[in-house]
Amino acid sequence: MDFIDQIKVLAAKIPKLSESIKTEEATKNALVLPLLNILGYNVFDPTEVVPEFTTDYGTKKGEKVDYAIIQDGKPIILIECKNIDADLDKEHASQLFRYFSVSEAKIGILTNGIIYRFYTDIDVPNKMDDKSFLEINLLDIKEPLINELKRFKKESFNIDDLANVACELKYTKEIRLILANEINSPSEEFVKYFTKKVNNAPFTQSVRERFTVLTKNALNQFINDRINDRLKFAMSEDSLSSNSTEYVQASSSNEVKEPSSSDFSNSNSEGIVTTEEELEGYYIIKAILHDSLDLKRIAIRDKKSYCGVLLDDNNRKPICRMYFNTKQKYLGLFNGDKDEDKVPIEDLDCIYNYAEKLKSTVDSYDNENKI
Repeated sequence: MDFIDQIKVLAAKIPKLSESIKTEEATKNALVLPLLNILGYNVFDPTEVVPEFTTDYGTKKGEKVDYAIIQDGKPIILIECKNIDADLDKEHASQLFRYFSVSEAKIGILTNGIIYRFYTDIDVPNKMDDKSFLEINLLDIKEPLINELKRFKKESFNIDDLANVACELKYTKEIRLILANEINSPSEEFVKYFTKKVNNAPFTQSVRERFTVLTKNALNQFINDRINDRLKFAMSEDSLSSNSTEYVQASSSNEVKEPSSSDFSNSNSEGIVTTEEELEGYYIIKAILHDSLDLKRIAIRDKKSYCGVLLDDNNRKPICRMYFNTKQKYLGLFNGDKDEDKVPIEDLDCIYNYAEKLKSTVDSYDNENKI
């Protein structure tokens, strides 16, 4: 099971466990320690993960932070845990802030077992920032952020690399938050900027009110257009071939038509017909892999029991299989040894949940060719 799948398994347990978790200690045992284990740290080795880590601070003696992760005998990460029900916006990580400044650790984590906030000292050296540079919510998993979480795995942890990454993540996060706020509720300054670009009239109250609505609508339309353009691009790549069929067929006038399920019917293949759902699933997979490889390398082969998606039209390089002909749909995923794992999905949008797995499968085939 790869990293993101392990994270998803842990996340899936949270709704079932949350009613039974009543204390901070239970939060640690049920949620925090399992995550540290996924990251590759031996939670049973006190030379690697130290519970109740103590460092005297000024006149304060014996204060503790919940965990310290140790590397080469020195703390590299400090972790302060709160109860699963705690609102991290209202919690002040007092011990974490104090310990950060007097220890050699460069990463501080504040968590309630669901949300993990990562801090460092971007603003002032040796003083933990007030704002986190990374936030992971296990109940709202975003794969790009899970990729960033991989940097904290024992095998790949590198504090020098993290220093630059943390700076980029922090400022990107803050800019994204500003943009989100402006899209939902444009500020007067934001509206005024766009108004002056398109209208020379004085920025009166009535003009402000009118252009606040116009600016908000324009931003939402722009975002929707970008999403639609990307989907169209993924769905309109040049010819997509397989042994039994072609996606794009040119007419005598050289016009190109969009593929449909009728294009995939094959009277010589015992009545196998590629359904609209299988086509849609294929387009989703193309959209996922768009940034990873040339989409012309992705092909489809439909069988009686499943519809396969292949790399380089090679049946030895299966990317995935779609089992959509039954009431319960399944997606067949492959590991580096080409073993298949059939996972149930509720609808086609669930395919996006396995984007990282699909990308890693493609990468494994390309890495084979380099050896």
